[in-house]
Amino acid sequence: MTFAPALRSELIKIRTLRSLLWGLAAVLLATTAFSALAGLDDSGEEFDPLFSTFFGVSFGQIAAITFGAQAVSAEFQGGALRLSLAAVPDRVRWFAAKAVAVGSPALVIGLVSGGVSLAVGKAVLGSRASTLTWGEELRGAVGCGVYLALMALFAAGIAAVLRSGVATLSILIPFLLIVSFVVGGASGTVADFLPDKAGQVVLHENWDGALGPWTGLGVTALWAAAALTAGAWSMRRRDA
Repeated sequence: MTFAPALRSELIKIRTLRSLLWGLAAVLLATTAFSALAGLDDSGEEFDPLFSTFFGVSFGQIAAITFGAQAVSAEFQGGALRLSLAAVPDRVRWFAAKAVAVGSPALVIGLVSGGVSLAVGKAVLGSRASTLTWGEELRGAVGCGVYLALMALFAAGIAAVLRSGVATLSILIPFLLIVSFVVGGASGTVADFLPDKAGQVVLHENWDGALGPWTGLGVTALWAAAALTAGAWSMRRRDA
């Protein structure tokens, strides 16, 4: 089977598995709903109206990694992977199709989440968001979508290595909620290169540290690429 039919097959799985559709819906709901709490993110003199507008991304990323992990880990349940590889014997081609099938809808729903969050967040902030330029708002909305898609792919790659959605989430969720939060204020250090901290630079009006908005997303993309490469290697080397 060539790549296009393999991709079509994987997209059908995403479309027909209710848990995955709910996962995508959760990305939109969590990101936009918590952006309605933008007014709570007020740090006085350090107040960042752009990051406050996209306040919900910190919660939407949890839904994004859950979607990515579930999409891959489902293959390791009930012999599903054997059936998939029977249809697409080339394991790397199959995994590439799986990655595109995960990343594409995650990007679409992420961009929608970015646009809605921008509207909701600005409405909540009111005059406090008046300093934002059109370019900053566009950067934030697009960056939000790309960031959420990359986090979903990052989780998908790790799930392929661990072969378990539970194990993947048991590592990533505490990392995002505890480890990264604890070191989050340590700008100008190796903390700047953590996948979530680097990627979220694009959501800030002003930033400190070694990375800018797009180089930060580039670092997150490298994390996702490394995880997917490890996942592809695991698929080739281990029994189905």
